[in-house]
Amino acid sequence: MQKLYEGKSKIVYKGEDDKTCIISYKDTATAGNGAKKEDLPGKGRLNAAISNLIFEYLAENGVKTHLVKVLSETSVLAKIAEIVQVEVIVRNVAAGSFSKKYGVPEGTSLKNTVVEFCLKSDELGDPMINDCQLTAIGVATQEELDELKSAALKIDSLLTSLFLKAGIRLIDYKLEFGKADGEIILCDEISPDSCRLWDADTDKKLDKDRFRRDMGGVIEGYEEVLKRLKEALGK
Repeated sequence: MQKLYEGKSKIVYKGEDDKTCIISYKDTATAGNGAKKEDLPGKGRLNAAISNLIFEYLAENGVKTHLVKVLSETSVLAKIAEIVQVEVIVRNVAAGSFSKKYGVPEGTSLKNTVVEFCLKSDELGDPMINDCQLTAIGVATQEELDELKSAALKIDSLLTSLFLKAGIRLIDYKLEFGKADGEIILCDEISPDSCRLWDADTDKKLDKDRFRRDMGGVIEGYEEVLKRLKEALGK
């Protein structure tokens, strides 16, 4: 296959035609913008399985995504999209950088859902940025940003419900969007790599923080998430 791009956790290849690509998940785990890196056998398969379940669930509930079909345990066929250079961060519970920046104890439930925008730039460290700044530098229009926020809140409502059914608290997560055929669609992945997921009863971390914080049991945490999602979805 013709490789188009390789990132930290995925490789993108040319697809069946000019409108599709093949995304292959890697076993590589990274943290600190790539400063910490390790291969965890089975991680790519688990992330792909979890993300595919979530994307299929969202599509069934009216969210437009890039997913066309699952090709294998670690690869999918996806629509090619012009990625909007904005990372959308959704927060339901204080954790990570939010707790550090604002002095809110980790694990504190927020009084409302927080939607943050970050400029997609590894070079700049994906800095947090507001609507006025994004429109000022021409990254997106206000109409597009409003659409991203509306989509994020819809996705959050759907995912919060799904994860609670699975006995998991959806703490926070990252979303990426792109433009294809004149509309904005959900792209990338939604997995324990891009979400903070805690056991609803014990607050045990089941996500990438287990790698970031050297807690061990990364694969076991991801396996637990997949198992519970399958049960919640009746798969």
